[in-house]
Amino acid sequence: MTTKPTPQRPKGFSSGMSKAEKRQHYAGKGGPKRAKLAKLGGGEGLWLFGVHAVNAALRNPARVCRRLVATEDRVKSLDSALLARIKQVETTDREGIDRLLPPGTVHQGLALAVDPLPDLDFDDLKRAAFIKERAVFLMLDQVTDPQNVGAVLRSAAAFGALGLILQDRFAPPESGALAKAASGGLEAVPLVRVVNLSKALEELKAEGFVAIGLEATADRTLPELAPLPPKLVLVLGSEGEGMRMKQRETCDVLARLPMVSQGPVDSLNVSNAAAIALYEAGRGFTNG
Repeated sequence: MTTKPTPQRPKGFSSGMSKAEKRQHYAGKGGPKRAKLAKLGGGEGLWLFGVHAVNAALRNPARVCRRLVATEDRVKSLDSALLARIKQVETTDREGIDRLLPPGTVHQGLALAVDPLPDLDFDDLKRAAFIKERAVFLMLDQVTDPQNVGAVLRSAAAFGALGLILQDRFAPPESGALAKAASGGLEAVPLVRVVNLSKALEELKAEGFVAIGLEATADRTLPELAPLPPKLVLVLGSEGEGMRMKQRETCDVLARLPMVSQGPVDSLNVSNAAAIALYEAGRGFTNG
């Protein structure tokens, strides 16, 4: 009897990598399942850092907080009730925190090891919008920079957006850099990942939402569409590529921001554009 040779797996980038290196490498590919693989040694979870990000995480009952490493002054500044949520609290100097985080991290004397937030379902987001008189969603198409996504979350929290929708692939996973840029917005604004953005848009339109895509070459400006509908999806693309064709075609209308014609700047960072669009969407509505 002959036996077939066992096929050998081709050697790729990951061959020779340690388990910890593989976890961190593949976590950067995007998607909620990938984010859950972004574990540090000892099963400590993700590291969040910075005053606003850490305090917001401690106040979020959905966030599992495992280990706080902070300077003595920073520990004293935290609410004792919030500290009680943490399984392990350690004090050290700034250099000690530096050694836990990527080089150059601005941690402000605080680092908190947490579990990733639970995955949120798109249907849950739609149900939350159904009972509200006004509901505004943001949708990002091909925005891959975690600091940009975090800054958009910050604007979304400031202007009362009901949620942020990303594609499951080609979007950054939950991370310390994203959370710090969000300045607490990651804990306040639901972040939902979907497989197909245009399908998600169609589902929201079927629920009475109007989809407006921000496009620099659009004929009309966003203020020209005022008053904007109370059930609204604002779709933004990356600075370089913008929205993909399928998302542009699925939007009800395209609009641009009213920038100075022939000025020295012809585009805005996606987070700045999101903030302006959210402000415009909120005009005419009272708080809450």
